[in-house]
Amino acid sequence: MIQTQTCVARFRTTTIRRVTAGSDSVLELLPMVFAAPNEALERAEGLLDADPPPLHASVAHQVIGIWQRDFGDMRLALTHLRRARDLAARAESADREADVLSTLGVALVHAGRTRQGLAAFERGVGRGSAHTRARVLYKRAYAWWVLGHHREALEDVRRAIPVLRQADDVIWTARALTLRATVHLALGAVERADADFTAAEALWDTTGQEHDKADAVESRGLAAFRSGDVPAALRLLDEAEERYAKLGTPTFMLTIRRCEVLMAAGLAPEALAEADAAIAVLDGIGGQSTRKAELLLVAARAARLAGDPQTAIARAAVAVRLFAGQRRTWWETHARLVLTEARLAAGRGSGRLVADAAAVAEKLASFGAPAAPEASLLAGRIALGLGWTADAERHLAVAARSRHSGPPLARMTGWAAQALRARAAGSTRGVLEACRRGLDVLDDHRMTLGASELRARATEQGAELAALAQRASLVSGGPRRLLVWSERWRATVLTAPPTRPPADPALLSGMTAYREIAARAEEARMEGRPVPALEREQRRLEREIRSRTLHIRGDATGGGDRFDPGRLLERLGDGVRLVELAVLDGRVQVLLCGQGRVRRFEAGPLVEAEREAEYVQAGLRRLAHPGAEARLPVVEAAGRRLEELLLGPAAAHLGSGPVVVVPPGRLHGVPWALLPSLRERVVSVSPSASSWLRARETAPPPDHRQVLVRGPGLATGGAEVPELADRYGMPTVLEGAQARVPRVLEELDGAALAHIAAHGAFRADSPLFSSLRMADGPLIVHDFERLDRSPYRIILSCCDTARFASVGADELLGLVTALLPLGTAGVVACSAPVNDAAVVPLMLALHKGLSVGLSLAEALRDARAALPGDAVHQATGWAFSAFGAA
Repeated sequence: MIQTQTCVARFRTTTIRRVTAGSDSVLELLPMVFAAPNEALERAEGLLDADPPPLHASVAHQVIGIWQRDFGDMRLALTHLRRARDLAARAESADREADVLSTLGVALVHAGRTRQGLAAFERGVGRGSAHTRARVLYKRAYAWWVLGHHREALEDVRRAIPVLRQADDVIWTARALTLRATVHLALGAVERADADFTAAEALWDTTGQEHDKADAVESRGLAAFRSGDVPAALRLLDEAEERYAKLGTPTFMLTIRRCEVLMAAGLAPEALAEADAAIAVLDGIGGQSTRKAELLLVAARAARLAGDPQTAIARAAVAVRLFAGQRRTWWETHARLVLTEARLAAGRGSGRLVADAAAVAEKLASFGAPAAPEASLLAGRIALGLGWTADAERHLAVAARSRHSGPPLARMTGWAAQALRARAAGSTRGVLEACRRGLDVLDDHRMTLGASELRARATEQGAELAALAQRASLVSGGPRRLLVWSERWRATVLTAPPTRPPADPALLSGMTAYREIAARAEEARMEGRPVPALEREQRRLEREIRSRTLHIRGDATGGGDRFDPGRLLERLGDGVRLVELAVLDGRVQVLLCGQGRVRRFEAGPLVEAEREAEYVQAGLRRLAHPGAEARLPVVEAAGRRLEELLLGPAAAHLGSGPVVVVPPGRLHGVPWALLPSLRERVVSVSPSASSWLRARETAPPPDHRQVLVRGPGLATGGAEVPELADRYGMPTVLEGAQARVPRVLEELDGAALAHIAAHGAFRADSPLFSSLRMADGPLIVHDFERLDRSPYRIILSCCDTARFASVGADELLGLVTALLPLGTAGVVACSAPVNDAAVVPLMLALHKGLSVGLSLAEALRDARAALPGDAVHQATGWAFSAFGAA
């Protein structure tokens, strides 16, 4: 994102333009450094080549110092600014000297020399005219903001703005308004900030200050984030980055703000990578130590949220030292909050950590910092863990005050504190009410997010509340209440379809280009040619597509219909059992639903079940190849162990009818048909009981249209497709050049049945780029999300189409989960690599069952039974699962 070379570009021309006119012409270089920074640098260096008088040389050195301060080497910046100060004194211009002193003061503060910087400001304020003094006050206000002294910043900018307005100084008035808005945001006053940003933007529109305009867009992105609008924040920050890129200037402050937004969106690993990359660039150019400390703080927060407490401790400890050395108490206190959180995550709570968190909370409250409730919650949580109920109540009561106001995540902090207070008081009802209210807040926030990825990842913010409610239900509410709370925070992304991407020409052309590049890269790999350039371009296009998708704002309201266990039991009737697996304190709890009641059984440890599931998947991969028959008994034995760990005593109470399995996100890769008690049954899988109900109640389309798609490169050539075309009579068949993504999507939209024979690829690093290979390149999840209605039934006879990424609290991202909220009621897909030749008879038998009126799950059960008994065919049958209820 930030390229070192842009920091040192000079844009020199063949003939150096020399600024040799009067003082007014020379002074124009100062605003130019924030309109066209690199051109201003070039002109200033050209001016110095002309041996100018002291006044003009002072301006040139100041311009070079500003450029180096903001975009280059801080040591060079200080050298030039001190030279500018000395030359201003020689020129005997009080206004010139005051202006340079204030610029030097900002640089010294950014270099961590706070005392010297404030002393320079003090000298600058005492010199020059009222207009110049107002500019000096603005710069000192900026330094106060950098230092975290927000009240002092507001006071200086309050004194500066009337004078700047009276002087009709548009540029500096706009800067002062932008700064005041930024300080308001730091104090949580979003409405005041928005008013100032609006006024500043109107002024910027009358100027040619391109760098300042980019900064204004960045500031509006920050305001959108503080008000809870994550898609708008991402869009505005990306727009600001594009503007900075045209100017060739680095974007360290933007990186910090973008990382904050990414963390709020549940993308902490990305935020950590961006922050660390920016730190490396900053170190490479000898940049501002203040920015380095801020980037370290952001990296520490991201590492903690990403589940890496040791990295968080390392980054936060360095940030604390830097902030302390820079005399930036506000920032230092925030870094101490992250350090305490990381230390708790890395080990057990202690009395020392309670004291540390309490001290941080007190300081943050004295600053009026919005993070103060978070620190109080931390202190209360640690105290509660130690059994210090009185101390816990004191801290939690303070944190709970934030539950009624502020942005969504701040209110969630308050409700989490209230739930812990209720638990400490022994009030199950209070716990459940606080959890319900907190999750409602997060529901409303999630539905402002249009992208399914953001909705899924945002649920991580509610994981603690969901767990608290489940524990309370387990203790006193019985199995039915536990089922309700298990459903409350499971697969919530499927409760409403993602916002359909707009007809954005840039997005559509980016997706077309992505398919072409991906197809060329795949062709080159098959020919054994190196493809680094194509892979780089493919990754760039992926970033562009994903970025534009994350900008989409949600248009749904609420969190969908509330789950009703009575409705579920009525739909199940007496013959069908639904098995929902919840995880509490690391153990699998089996909720067996059917015959009008919900029963609970305790099974094994989740970590052992995950390990066994990975072992089974490895076994299925080996069985896909002839010659691995000796592995079959081993895989079957692993299936028996999996049943003990996942179903436990519930396996004996499944009855004789169909079974619907609702596993947690981390166990969706289990081949359920391998479990002994499920092997001969009609088995379907669903991300949640609510999702199964919606699928059950989804009506098929009236035209009963069938679509058969055959992609390139299959070992069998998709041999089942011609036979299926004969069986169905007049289906739409897309193969060869006709199997191109736009045509395939057109035919899939609203179809009753779709069968796609194509190579599948699961992308664990970016699940929404998981794909099916078509004639013109990959058909990705983002493509499916453009459908008005996905096929009622869809069969994916390809490898890895039933693999998912488990993200957020208990959410799934992948091909199958992209289809379910778009109108698909049933999917057959595969969770492992399979033998292409063995897939053909399975698919033909599956469609034979569908043609006589069976459901997908029934037809798949019968198709498995019809396969030959050798290891390859058995493994192929186990690898496929039926999802949904069609």
